[in-house]
Formats: sequence, C-alpha cells, structure tokens
Amino acid sequence: MTPSSPYGPARPPEHRSALRGVRSGLVALRGRRRSLLLGLLVLAVAIGVTVSRGGEPPAEPTATTQGGMGHGGGVAAHAAPTSYPSVGAGRFTAADGDTPVHGTDGPLRRYRVVVERGAGQDADVFAARVDEVLADPRSWIASEELRVQRVADAEAADFTIYLATPVTSERMCAEGGLTTERYTSCRLPGQVIINLARWMEAVPDYGASLDTYRTYVVNHEVGHEFGENHEACPGPGEPAPVMQQQTYGLEGCVANAWPYLDGRRYAGDIVP
Repeated sequence: MTPSSPYGPARPPEHRSALRGVRSGLVALRGRRRSLLLGLLVLAVAIGVTVSRGGEPPAEPTATTQGGMGHGGGVAAHAAPTSYPSVGAGRFTAADGDTPVHGTDGPLRRYRVVVERGAGQDADVFAARVDEVLADPRSWIASEELRVQRVADAEAADFTIYLATPVTSERMCAEGGLTTERYTSCRLPGQVIINLARWMEAVPDYGASLDTYRTYVVNHEVGHEFGENHEACPGPGEPAPVMQQQTYGLEGCVANAWPYLDGRRYAGDIVP
C-alpha cells in the first residue's frame, strides 16, 4: 500500500507533475493580467492627458485697440498705442509768455495754450507749434478780418487751446454734448480741444505727413471757434477744404491743412 499522508492520500508522481504545471500556468496568467492591467492604466493616463490638452482654449491673441471715430464711425483696428497715455491728470499746465500780434487788420483774438499734466508733452513746445500754424499767412489771418495773439493770462484769453489725453478730451467734449469716442478732437465755445491720440498718430490712410495733419487739426478746430462750419469735398482729386472733416476720411479729396490757398479762401459746400 502506498503510505498515507497526514494531508490526504498520496498522489501519484504524474499527478503531482500535472498539478505543478497548472500552478505555473496560473502564476504566469496572473503575471500577464498584471502586465495587461498596468498597460491599460498607462494608456488611459496618456489618453486623458491628450484629451485634456486638446480641450484647452487657444492662447488669447495680443490685444489691439479698435479706434472708433466720433459719432459712431470707426477705423480699422491697430496696435494699442504705447508712446502716449490714454488718460492724464485732468489738470493742465499753461504755456508761458505772450506772442506778438499776428495779422494786419480786424479784431484781436487772444488764445491761451495748455497741455494736460501726465500727457508726456511740453506745453511750450505744443504752444510753439500752434503759434506757427495760426501766424502763417495761409491761416485765418489771411482774411485780414482778424488778428491773433497767444497770451499766458487766462483772464485775458478769448479762448483756450487744450492738448488732452483721449479719456480727458472725451469727457470735456461730452460736457458740451459732443460724442468723440476718445478718437476725434472737438470745439466748444471758448475751448478748442485737441485729442492727444490724433496729435501723435494722425489718422489711417490720411495720405500726408503727421505735421500736415497737426496743422489741419489746429486750423479746423480754431476755424470753428472763428465761426466756420463744416464743408464738403469739392470733387475727386481736389484739395480738401480745411473745414472738411478730414479725420473721418477725405472722400476723394487730397489732404490739405490751410484755409487759404494762393492767397484766396478755399472752401467747399457747407455741410448741413
């Protein structure tokens, strides 16, 4: 008889060999299952990362400024300006000194020039450019019906020419019921308000130099102070009247900064 085992009857050698094979197979199967589960886990993590990255919104593009022209108009978007501030202190510094009287006849119109603090512009430099424009024989004194002089004393001035940041100029113009959307300059009784952005940049597609635009905007807004109304472009290729709203576009005309050409008043039809 085959000796008995305390754990049960003894198994024949061939049976023990088969059992060891089964056990080895189970161990191998468990190893493969662990490897398979580990592989699936790694794959799931990779897929999750890919999906997460794919779902992120693209980076925001660099911000630009949409320049809106006064009264609801607009111009193409352009890079946000960095060479001047959009808002200043809201207080102004006046240019020093008085100039000689310019013009040959007519009543004397005294003006004062001020620049907003924090605008990054020198009041005396701005005043010198304004003086140069208004004293030019192509400007309003060519009518021989008025003379001009810059004064430093506010009480002696008939009107003041302001250089103001876009935010401040918009606020000032709005107090007189005018909409500029921080883009255009404006004139209120006794106040000629030049928008710093236009002074520094002019307008897109103006077709002339920044200096020409600066001359235009001074003559145009001061022209309103002298009682002039808006005028229309006379025709394609013709010089734009200085009282045309050239900031909005030339309407086929060519940029022009002066009210008098060849010694004669140059004008278009009055815009109602």
